[in-house]
Formats: sequence, C-alpha cells, structure tokens
Amino acid sequence: MAQPAVGEGLLAWSPGRGLTPGPQEQDGGRLLVADSWLVRAGRVRGYDRHRERFLRACGECGTAPPLRSLVEFWQDTTAALPRTGDWFPRVELAADSNELRLLLRPAPTLGTGIRLWAAGQPDPRALPRRKGPDLDTLARVRRRAAGAGAEEAVLVSPDGVVLEAATASVLWWEDDTLCLPSPRLPVLPGVTVALIQDRARRTGIRVAHRERTLTELDGREVWLVNALHGIRPVTGWTGLPMNAGPAVRAAKWRMWLDDIMEPLPDK
Repeated sequence: MAQPAVGEGLLAWSPGRGLTPGPQEQDGGRLLVADSWLVRAGRVRGYDRHRERFLRACGECGTAPPLRSLVEFWQDTTAALPRTGDWFPRVELAADSNELRLLLRPAPTLGTGIRLWAAGQPDPRALPRRKGPDLDTLARVRRRAAGAGAEEAVLVSPDGVVLEAATASVLWWEDDTLCLPSPRLPVLPGVTVALIQDRARRTGIRVAHRERTLTELDGREVWLVNALHGIRPVTGWTGLPMNAGPAVRAAKWRMWLDDIMEPLPDK
C-alpha cells in the first residue's frame, strides 16, 4: 500500500509511478472533471458514491484515460489520503494535459448556517451536470454574492425556477415534505443529497421533486447541502425581501450525517 501523503499540495498521477508532487500552485488549469469530499480523522461519508460519480464523469469525457487507469488512480488516491486531521481533497482530470491529479487541501472551518444571495443568478454553467468545467465560473458568482453580503448565490433557470447554489444543492421543506428540484432541471447529482433522500425514504418522510421560484421559498426551512459542510440551513437572505424559516429539522439531520461517516478503505 502507498504511504499516506503528508502535508498539502497537488499530486500528479501516472501509471507505474503513482502519485508524485506536481506544480504547487492551487490553480492547476481548466478541469474536465473534479470531485471533492470531507475527510475527518480518516473518516468519510458516501465515499463509494464519490468514486462512482468521478469515474462516470471521466468516462463521459471521451478523452479520459482508460477505466483501468482510473481505478488505479482512485486506489492510489485512497491510500494517500491523510488519516489524521480535517481535509478537503479534490480529484481532478485536467483539460489541457488529460492528467489525473489529487489536490490535498486542509478543510476550511465548517459552517452551521449560511446567508444566501437571492438575486436569482441565471445559470452560467456550460456543463451543469458535471463538476469541474465550471468551477472558475461559479467562483466568480460566489464573489458577487460576497459583494452583496452573502456567502452563496442561488442559480435559477431562464424562467426563474430554483436550481441549486454555486457550490451546493438546495433542499427545502413544505410542511412535512422534503423537497428538491425536479430531475428534469440541469442540476449536479449531489452525493450528500442522495444520502439524505435515502434516509428520508427509509424513515417514512415524503420526498417530492418540485419547481419553485425564489419567492416561493420565503419563510420556509431551506438547506444548502454539499459534501464539505453537510447541511447548512439558510439563516438569512439578501437581494430580495425574504425571511429565513426556522431551522427546526437541521440540527438532527446534521448529527445523523456526522454519525454515518465511515473509515476510509485501504485502497
């Protein structure tokens, strides 16, 4: 088994050599595919789902390395992930070099709530169902949200229907029903959202796909969900005169997400 990586930075992968230090700038160029998740003391959640999403997205690119190389890269990545500390690693398929890479990053401080910009940003993504190609574009959207006093921005369809946030899925509650955007809409297939849906159905909570405008979320319990922060209830809105609904369910669900973290496999 490969020795766990120490420190942080960009590691490039090649057959036979495995992961070796690459250029240490954080911006390694345009990406065809990316995937990332939280590692806390060697524990993760939904790791197999992240693997399948990454391999599937690479396979859809047409120019990706063969499946055998992708599997070997993932095995080497798994072995190299630190088993101590809090990390937010990202696996990448670079556009220019077609190179597979692992970016090791310490995890930022995790949020328990979030202030959301409700300006209704038209979706700027070229490939909304694949994580990676639009990361730079979405970073610019978040910077605009920060300028408006928020931490995140909501993306909407041309007719104003809520899609997701720049770096997170959007879920909300209508009475006792857990709601999320319709699968016909251009949204990223979120790993954490899938885990939440599975748990809701197992425990008898109704799950519904609905199309709502921003103003129809006024006063509701709204969550932003991703692999890093888990569930963050919206605690305030900017850009529209909207009220954040009481986050009566979020704390219990956040505890459940923490409880389902599992040890990383050896490879």
